[in-house]
Amino acid sequence: MDINESLIAFYTLLRKEMVRIMRIWTQTLIPPVITTTLYFIIFGQLLGSQLKHIWGFSYIQFIVPGLVISNMLTNAYSNAVSSFYGARFQRSIEEILVTPMPNWMILLGYVVPSVIRSVITATIVLVISLLFTHLPVYSFGLALVVSVIASAFFAVIGFINGMFAKSFDDVSWIPTFILTPLSYLGGIFYTLEMLPPLWQKISLLNPLMYIIDCFRYAILGAGNIDIYLSLSALLIATITAFVAALYFLHQGLGIRN
Repeated sequence: MDINESLIAFYTLLRKEMVRIMRIWTQTLIPPVITTTLYFIIFGQLLGSQLKHIWGFSYIQFIVPGLVISNMLTNAYSNAVSSFYGARFQRSIEEILVTPMPNWMILLGYVVPSVIRSVITATIVLVISLLFTHLPVYSFGLALVVSVIASAFFAVIGFINGMFAKSFDDVSWIPTFILTPLSYLGGIFYTLEMLPPLWQKISLLNPLMYIIDCFRYAILGAGNIDIYLSLSALLIATITAFVAALYFLHQGLGIRN
C-alpha cells in the first residue's frame, strides 16, 4: 500500500470506530459523567467542605484530577477491548485482516479512537467540575501529554485483552477486579503521606499511583512522586505494550486459532 492508500484505510477504520462511539453515546459518554458528578456532589461538596485543605487546595480541587484521569483510563481500555472483541465475535475482524493494511495501522485504528473517546470524556468531566470549583491548571501541555500517553497505554492493554478474551466475562474482568480497585487505591481521594509507612511502600507498587500523581501535578502543580520518573516509566510501558500487541497481532494469537 502507498501512503495515500494507507491514509484512506486508516481514516476508514477510524471513522468506523468514531461512528460506533457516537452512535451509542448514551453508553460511552453519559455514564462516566453521571458517576463523576455524584462524586463531586458527595465527596466534593458535602464531605469535602468538612475537610481541611490539601497542599493549599480545597478537597474537591484535589480529587478532580484523579477522577478525570481515572475516567480516561477506564474509557480508553473499555473502548478498545469491547470494539476489538466485538469485531472478533461478529467475525468482521476477518474483513480487516485480509486487507493489505499493516498490523501497526490496524492497531492504531483501534487505539486512536479509544484515546479520542477518553479525551472527550475527560473534557466533559472537567467542564462539569467547573460547576463545583475552579481549577488553576499548572501546565496544559503536560496534562495533554500525560492524558494521551496514559490513554494509549490502557487502550493497547484493552486491545490485547480483546485478542485473548473468550467471552464477554473476560472483557469485563480486568476493569472490575483490577482497574477500578487500583484506581481507588491510587491516591484519588488521599495523598501518599496520609498513609502509614507500610502502606506508603505498598502504594508505590501501584502503577496507577504514578499516572494519577502525574496528571494531578499537571493540573495543580503539586504531587508526591518525581514527575519525570513517572512520565518516563509510563512512556516505556506504553511502547512495550504497543510492541507486544503488534507481535500478538502478527502471530494471530486469539484470532486465527
